[in-house]
Amino acid sequence: MTLETISEAKAFDGIQGVYAHNAISTNCKMNFAVFLPRQAKIQKCPTLFYLSGLTCTHQNVMDKGEYRRMAAELGLIIVCPDTSPRGEEVADDPDDWQLGKGAGFYLDATQTPWADHYQMETYVRDELYDLVLANFPVDPARVGILGHSMGGHGALTLALKNPEKYKSCSAFAPIVNPSSCDWSIKGLSAYLGDDKDSWRAYDAVHLIEDGARYDALLVDQGSADGFLENGLKPWLLQDACEKAGIGLTLNMREGYDHSYYFISSFMDDHLRWHAARLGN
Repeated sequence: MTLETISEAKAFDGIQGVYAHNAISTNCKMNFAVFLPRQAKIQKCPTLFYLSGLTCTHQNVMDKGEYRRMAAELGLIIVCPDTSPRGEEVADDPDDWQLGKGAGFYLDATQTPWADHYQMETYVRDELYDLVLANFPVDPARVGILGHSMGGHGALTLALKNPEKYKSCSAFAPIVNPSSCDWSIKGLSAYLGDDKDSWRAYDAVHLIEDGARYDALLVDQGSADGFLENGLKPWLLQDACEKAGIGLTLNMREGYDHSYYFISSFMDDHLRWHAARLGN
């Protein structure tokens, strides 16, 4: 598969790159970012996929996530996919930030017109994963995943369904139960149809209730997050993990909101947590 280099820049003795390729799963051109630490020049490295939230692209965490210094210190490769398909031919709802471009929810849509392009679970889990392993010095035995908000939802669901692929998982302010979240009900209905049983495969709380298991999860949540009560509901994940015997570390961060000020404040903690579990 042909990989196009959009840009590369030196950062912390490593390389921050942005790349593009014509994706089969989403049937469009997709951009993504990769940070390679200096250690990647001589050896395969542990790797983290970072999934962004609603309205974002790969660029947001590059500009505001402040991950490169610690990733360079720990020798972590960081991969940042886009949040949805892009292009003039891709279905969209420009009047609704919770649906369409920027709001792929990391699922595989089954409904018209979304199914033609919105295959984000397959894209992240299979196509981009294989592309990154083929083109960058990734140790496939040491791959983890993390994300924010909608991306936290994606990280949790992908890890719960693919623990053999993602050996560590964490999230910032994730949507843990999108079946009951004001942000996501419209999207799940549009992408998957009105049969709510089909939504359970993309809902971390329901996946755990239905038998999915994972060794340990890390979640950070700001107490001043305006979406906490009606959208994020971390206590539902905590309850599900307790009943299932899943080790969840839930940090309620006093006074922090939903923004990248919050994410960047605790990014180092998450990268260290992943590095410890990936055997770095």
